[in-house]
Amino acid sequence: MKTPHPPTRLPNVGTTIFTVMSALAAEHGAVNLGQGFPDFDCDPRLIDAVSQSMREGLNQYPPMIGVPALRDGIAAKIAALYHHRYDAGSEITITAGATQAILTAVLAITGPGDEVIVLDPCYDSYVPNIELAGGVAVRVPLTEGSFRPDFAAIGAALTPRTRAIIVNTPHNPSGTVWHASDLQALAELLRPTEVVVIGDEVYEHMVYDGVAHASMATVPELAARSFVISSFGKTYHVTGWKVGYVAAPAPLMAEFRKVHQFNVFTVNTPMQHGLARHLADPAPYRELPAFYQHKRDLFRSGLGGTRFRLLPSEGSYFQCVDYSAISSLGETDFCRWLTAEIGVAAIPLSAFYGDGRDQGLVRFCYAKRDETLRSALDRLSTL
Repeated sequence: MKTPHPPTRLPNVGTTIFTVMSALAAEHGAVNLGQGFPDFDCDPRLIDAVSQSMREGLNQYPPMIGVPALRDGIAAKIAALYHHRYDAGSEITITAGATQAILTAVLAITGPGDEVIVLDPCYDSYVPNIELAGGVAVRVPLTEGSFRPDFAAIGAALTPRTRAIIVNTPHNPSGTVWHASDLQALAELLRPTEVVVIGDEVYEHMVYDGVAHASMATVPELAARSFVISSFGKTYHVTGWKVGYVAAPAPLMAEFRKVHQFNVFTVNTPMQHGLARHLADPAPYRELPAFYQHKRDLFRSGLGGTRFRLLPSEGSYFQCVDYSAISSLGETDFCRWLTAEIGVAAIPLSAFYGDGRDQGLVRFCYAKRDETLRSALDRLSTL
């Protein structure tokens, strides 16, 4: 029997480093600080809210755009935090996680040959999303060392074919956050253009040291041209639920929904109703910065006794370190060695760059129980 071999749509894509390192961690019994997911449970009240929804018979298809109560809650939350009011009926859509939301936004506005700017290093789904849409990814490096936006470089990358720019803040993998001044600079840069912003803001509630999250929604000029994307999985410690949302002006959302209705159609009903009930109480997400700042500080304090050089972690739940005082191995080989010999898994930063550049940097995830972090620190203390 002959199996057809059609041309691949993604010739440069293989198994992700996250899958590889998680498998290696399991093989060696290592503490997995590689893949970005918590090892602790969510609020039991959220489980109860979803269970109640199931028992109430809320188990059939919801509206394509999402359960009204959840969209209303999101609109109210964004208005309270960022002082921008989205219409829940025409400007908010519930998605099967943020990754689906980003793909759908790219597919909705990008055609063959259109250019989309991504800021390197970046989350690994961005470029394949652009390529699936027939677009061209234009990689603009963040400032080396600080991972801050280089607006001169972004401006130089803008062309008549630029359709969008993807902005991720707080940033994965570096933990850098954009500030209000950065948003103003972006608004000024894009003012004479038709460029759309795809704002990946899944770590919006993980910004530390008293700093407020700089959402695209806070600047009216940017809100008017942005898809703002967030994730309940990140906010409520339920990454496996894969529920997120998008907020955008009605004309952009209309295009988004054209794609959404055919690549997902709807997102599971009882979880939407449960999330709507849980979202009514702002305390869980308002307490999140202090919750994760404690973990960040615990982890950074423990690493202070090692030969790792710590980079800043202003947001997200990631800590990047320079290991050049420990080893001359390349990043991927160092991560394999660290997992097999020291018993702690990390992710090489080179995995987030288009050119795979090797700077002697790796990323740890500190979204773990305190005892997990202490176990990892005990092992890393030998370095």
